[in-house]
Amino acid sequence: MKPINKEKNKDKWYYKLRDKYRLVVMNDITFEERLSFRLTRLNVMILMSIITVILIGLTTLLIVFTPLREYIPGYTDVTLNRRIYNLQAKTDSMERAFYQKDVFIQNLRNILEGNLVQETIIQQDTLSFRYDSIIMEHSVEDSILRADYDNQNRFDLHYEGQSVLSENNSYLNISFFKPLEGVVVTQFNLAENHLGIDIVAKQNETVKATMNGTVIFSDWTVETGYVIVIQHQQSYISIYKHNSANFKKTGAYVKAGDPIGIIGETGELSTGPHLHFELWYNGSPINPLNYLTF
Repeated sequence: MKPINKEKNKDKWYYKLRDKYRLVVMNDITFEERLSFRLTRLNVMILMSIITVILIGLTTLLIVFTPLREYIPGYTDVTLNRRIYNLQAKTDSMERAFYQKDVFIQNLRNILEGNLVQETIIQQDTLSFRYDSIIMEHSVEDSILRADYDNQNRFDLHYEGQSVLSENNSYLNISFFKPLEGVVVTQFNLAENHLGIDIVAKQNETVKATMNGTVIFSDWTVETGYVIVIQHQQSYISIYKHNSANFKKTGAYVKAGDPIGIIGETGELSTGPHLHFELWYNGSPINPLNYLTF
């Protein structure tokens, strides 16, 4: 056997990794030594590897948790689908609200003109709207009709017990149910454009339907919050505003005394928890206190 040459083995590259070197930082003019480091090739390789791993980790975190990833081809905004869904839901809600308002206005117009009231709500998907054909001006006939109704005696109806006196002086068997157990704090006043009464009650008190009828509007409005409008027999319409929640949807049939919502203070025009209750007859607002006792 040949003897192993140790000096020759030291010339191999992995032995050279442990050779020690000295890194000196000195003044270029005075050659004064300022800093010095004792290094080996292995230490330098380990240090560079650690720095590389840290930089790769920081870059990965920066890409994953910041919007910078959207600039990399193949990546997309992770919230894009959710935002599209929310926008679609809002669009559908607005379309339903516009349609329900159109139905409500059409029912009021039918009442004024003496036509039949639409009691069933047609699905919006089967309809096509042309809003560009809507004329916002009143026709001459419409103005004459409005003036004629304004000149009529709106308050020829008289409440006696639970009956209402009709135009031919015959009593109708109509019963009104109190929509809320509370105290009336604001009266009906046409001069101040307050077309109903404000009723204050306990928190979370249930709002009830005043008569049998069909819900022709149930949705949120900016000014009056959650609103429910019910079409009743004999051309009566009742309106319930500022609810904190609505129990009935448009098209639902309700009976007198059925819960339809909860008292609240929703809407920009609300100054506190209360129910704004309106009662309309033949397209004109009437004083609910002439028919109900609180």
